[in-house]
Amino acid sequence: MHRPVICSFFTLIGTVSISEDGEGMITGVYLPCSNLPHMEDRLTEPLQEAAKQINEYLSGKRMEFDLDLKYEGSDFRSRVMEELNRIPYGETRTYRQIAESIGYPNSARAVGTACAENPIPILVPCHRVVPSSGGYGNYSGGTLLKKRLLNLEGVRLD
Repeated sequence: MHRPVICSFFTLIGTVSISEDGEGMITGVYLPCSNLPHMEDRLTEPLQEAAKQINEYLSGKRMEFDLDLKYEGSDFRSRVMEELNRIPYGETRTYRQIAESIGYPNSARAVGTACAENPIPILVPCHRVVPSSGGYGNYSGGTLLKKRLLNLEGVRLD
């Protein structure tokens, strides 16, 4: 049985830690100033590849990620994560649009909660989801980081 591991990397947005399940599946991305879970700190090939791809994205050289991701949760939450992965680079969707596209048209707030609790931010691009009332909305890494990521992708909301 493999044990989950975590490793921290310096990126253009600060120190980002990435975890995997011990079998090569990425399970978490912890943005700067996040509380880290207790697990073995060890560099693995999947973690190194994830860090490389995140750095390529942050430097404008990558528009999609090619990593094995593992997220657990309810069917609803899994559907939200899958739908977030369908939002193209440089585009946004509203919480309401995500709710409608997964068949829960009255669940925009629940979509917002799923985004807020996304264990794999950046790789699962919850930063591309914005309020229908305008503006950027909230983000686990802070509104300034959300704005920075969207600006990197060419999205300007103000």
